[in-house]
Amino acid sequence: MDRNALLVGGAVGVVVVAAVTAVLVPGVLADPTDEGPIRPGPVDVADVSIAAGPATGETVTLGIETRIDHRGNPTQNVSVLVRAIDAESGLLATTQRVDVGNISRDGETTAATNLTVPREGGYDIEVALYREAERVDQAKRSVSGVSAIKPPYLQSTTSFTDTEALPPVSYSIEDAGEDRTTLDLTATLTNTGDEPAEDLSVTFVLRQAESNIVASRTTVDAGTISAGRTDSVDATATVPSGYNYYIDAVLMRDGVVIDTARGAANLNPTRTISVNQTTEDVELRVEDFEDDDDRTPEDYESERTRTESSAPGFGVVVALVALLATALVARRWRQ
Repeated sequence: MDRNALLVGGAVGVVVVAAVTAVLVPGVLADPTDEGPIRPGPVDVADVSIAAGPATGETVTLGIETRIDHRGNPTQNVSVLVRAIDAESGLLATTQRVDVGNISRDGETTAATNLTVPREGGYDIEVALYREAERVDQAKRSVSGVSAIKPPYLQSTTSFTDTEALPPVSYSIEDAGEDRTTLDLTATLTNTGDEPAEDLSVTFVLRQAESNIVASRTTVDAGTISAGRTDSVDATATVPSGYNYYIDAVLMRDGVVIDTARGAANLNPTRTISVNQTTEDVELRVEDFEDDDDRTPEDYESERTRTESSAPGFGVVVALVALLATALVARRWRQ
């Protein structure tokens, strides 16, 4: 047989076998344009920001915004896990997961969520970025002073002043009696807002420094304080003389405490107190702080009995003198 014919026949046989195999077994021949599985593009945490949201008396909501940076090929099944950990105890307070889904375009993508935590202390916010089930990046931020985020009913632009030249609470003596002293009290308020402040009141509470006994309590209307203005609220209080007192001023609106301040009134010239400490204890007479309007008829009867029992003619000495005089008279009568 001709050698050339044999070679041509063998080549034709190989082509036929390859064609039959390709038909019977799809995919046995590789596509020269197929580059294999597409490698997902890289993703990472670009930044994390925290904003204060709504607050109640017990909790506050923190708005967590995570910016994700993506480059290259599309990335599927991206998610963000956000955790709030108590900064003092290290205990997990709450956690949230955000499903971002597939990211195909280059640039930053935002994932936002809210975490509700107790309104106290501080928290470490941990953000973990996942692709499929694999953690690919993470970030950490901290927030402190969460208790300063106030609910709406505690929010106010008005507060007591806090300067040495204009103290929040001051007093002067109107009438100094032997047993009672009348004080003129003044509280200074500043409205830092853009609107007038209304429906405010100030309660003055005077406590004897060493015993903490409330000697006087009075509430006055603060009126209207214009925007950006400082105004004063005045009241009077009568207390027992010769003692030192803390003057607590409480700013209230609709029964809610907005702000507090403290001053000191030194009515005992031999001992002085400051707002933060006392220098010496004093002897306290509780009866000085009793309210005459609260005394019962039994109290007056007891006082009258004590007075009569100490009156002239009922003492032991007087009785002995009378007995001796009677004996002398009887003796002279027998003589």
